[in-house]
Amino acid sequence: MTAPQLPRSIADVLRNPRHLPREVLAGVVTTLALVPEVISFAVVAGVDPMTALVASVVLVLAMSFLGGRPGVITAAAGSVALVVAPLTREHGTEYLLPTIFLAGIIQVLFGVAGLARLMRYVPRSVMLGFVNALGVLIFMAQVPHLLHGGGIGVILFAVTIVIVLLLPRITKVVPAPLVAIVVVTAVVMIWQLQVPNVADEGRIGGGLPGFTPLEVPLNLETLRLILPTAISVALVGLMESLLTAKLVDDITETHSKKGRESWGLGIANMLSAVYGGTGGCAMIGQTVLNVKTSGGRTRVSTFAAGVFLLGLITALSEVMGQIPMVSLAAVMMVVAVTTVDWHSVHPRTLLRMPFPETLVMVVTIAVVVATSNLAYGVLAGVLLAMVLFARRIAHVISVTRVETESDEPGAAPGAESAAAPGAESMVRYRVRGPLFFASSNDLVEHFSYAEDPSHVVIDLSQAQIWDASTVAALDAIETHYAKHGATVSIEGLDEHSTKFHGRLTGRLGGA
Repeated sequence: MTAPQLPRSIADVLRNPRHLPREVLAGVVTTLALVPEVISFAVVAGVDPMTALVASVVLVLAMSFLGGRPGVITAAAGSVALVVAPLTREHGTEYLLPTIFLAGIIQVLFGVAGLARLMRYVPRSVMLGFVNALGVLIFMAQVPHLLHGGGIGVILFAVTIVIVLLLPRITKVVPAPLVAIVVVTAVVMIWQLQVPNVADEGRIGGGLPGFTPLEVPLNLETLRLILPTAISVALVGLMESLLTAKLVDDITETHSKKGRESWGLGIANMLSAVYGGTGGCAMIGQTVLNVKTSGGRTRVSTFAAGVFLLGLITALSEVMGQIPMVSLAAVMMVVAVTTVDWHSVHPRTLLRMPFPETLVMVVTIAVVVATSNLAYGVLAGVLLAMVLFARRIAHVISVTRVETESDEPGAAPGAESAAAPGAESMVRYRVRGPLFFASSNDLVEHFSYAEDPSHVVIDLSQAQIWDASTVAALDAIETHYAKHGATVSIEGLDEHSTKFHGRLTGRLGGA
């Protein structure tokens, strides 16, 4: 029996209205899990919780129309909060408006310039580390809510877990997390149980704050102050959003528009800065909850999340405030466990994988957990992967020396000489493999300058010149031979290498 086909677009939902309840309920569940994290991150950033909630409404609604990856939940995220916290702490929240607005401009330029394609250079081992570290961070963030819930909280936590895990075996019409949250909240309200709830995390309700007033001068001094933070916000937000989009691509087995996701995020941040006062990026845990756990696939789910969040903070704030934190923690812990790629950390997989791949994954996880910043972990993982790759490929090249008695440069290696007596001897070096800075720096050591005859041929028909370091190395080899009265001929270059070598040879300074 084949699984039911999930919608991939709004058109699919409109053609088959049976998909609409699932999409809307997925957005509702996601919103309930979104609120406490946004409030917590607002405290970290040093802004009013209501400010972060309103900004999240703007972000999620804007990205529902502008984003390049349907299903991704964008809101006031923790990574952005960590970046702006030093600025707000030292100079005040009034600098958030120009900082986030400038970060949005940078993100728009990033997307328009097509730089989102750089995500293709993120190795699979870094992606696995990113996903596994995400699961660890989500899980760890929920532990305090469980510990502060007391004995009653533990019972409510267990009830939530049971409903989330068992209900899908009975029916999938309604998302299990939503049923669990509603049931546990009803129990708490009916029996008036005293457990920490969403209202304890910060002020909710009281009306919308309106447009953010500009309270700092727009001059070079302000630009100097906010530029470093704006760049950090832009890059961290882009990294998390693009990696989240890639994760959803893998879950749904569909493709997203990374460039659109980039400039869409920029516009959304500019709007949230003007109306709300802070910025954000993709909320990875909530996105996984929306797409993987609740089955949201289209922009309908994210739009529903934005509308429901707006309703919660305006009309239903008192009801939302009664939701027990242990219930939301239980839902997010299930999300955390399902987020981890358990196959990647299975002992058999680790023993089978090359050690450098495993090392990159472990370092990515370690840096993320240590800093609580996914962007730092990804950056560390990518840099380590680059170094290990360069080190590994540097040893791929081989140089074979063949001495002949032929005056024909193209004579086959090992062929018996048919030249007349007194023919000039020749040495041919056959180079195999990619030549770039890591491999070509040692290339000069493979030649016997003092022992070789006056004619040397370097055959590069099975090699490629990738950078200026290789051209400089070849120039240095010719210089060394010239000191011994020998001439060097370079043969076998492909079209690209010929043009590259011809443009740079002899123009790179002394060897």
